[in-house]
Amino acid sequence: MSGARYPGYDVLAKRHTPSWNEKTRRVIDQRLALPREPRFLDAAEWQTLEAVAARVVPQPPDRPPVPIAAMIDDKLKEDRRDGYRDARLPPLREAWRRGLAALDAEARQRFRVPFHSIDSAEQDALLEAAQGGRLAHPAWGGMRCGLFFAKRLLLDIVTAYYGHPTAWSEIGFGGPASPRGYVRMEFDRRDPWEAVEDKPHAG
Repeated sequence: MSGARYPGYDVLAKRHTPSWNEKTRRVIDQRLALPREPRFLDAAEWQTLEAVAARVVPQPPDRPPVPIAAMIDDKLKEDRRDGYRDARLPPLREAWRRGLAALDAEARQRFRVPFHSIDSAEQDALLEAAQGGRLAHPAWGGMRCGLFFAKRLLLDIVTAYYGHPTAWSEIGFGGPASPRGYVRMEFDRRDPWEAVEDKPHAG
């Protein structure tokens, strides 16, 4: 696994080093072992979520993708809430179910097919309209689409992506700092066990 900026770097190589303890290894193993099919969402909701995630965080074709939909589905299955919530939004599960159904309804209203069946430009246009608060299908059920986009959809998708070891390798992150920790915290400094960025050469 490697990224253009950190060629050859694989965060999983740290598994048996002082960088990770047993609890860290267990948590990462659980993320890597997540089933790639829905356990909470139904088939239609899953397809919509996969399509939305692919537009919010497009992934390179030369490596296995981060299973964003599976990670969010797992969060919903376990009902792992954030410890806070904008009072204008429903609770986690209800917000996601209503938001996914509404995006599907908006696509069907405009294109007569569900969200995952429209092309990428049409998906982008619908998501931009949601972000801008310009969608008003009754399926939203009073939930403001702009709030759902900013405080649920975007938050959960980006958090899932950057919570996975594949993304860590891509950005040169060493994973949780337990038990070794990080010492050189200044700008453009790194500890000896951190990834080395392949900076472009001048000239």
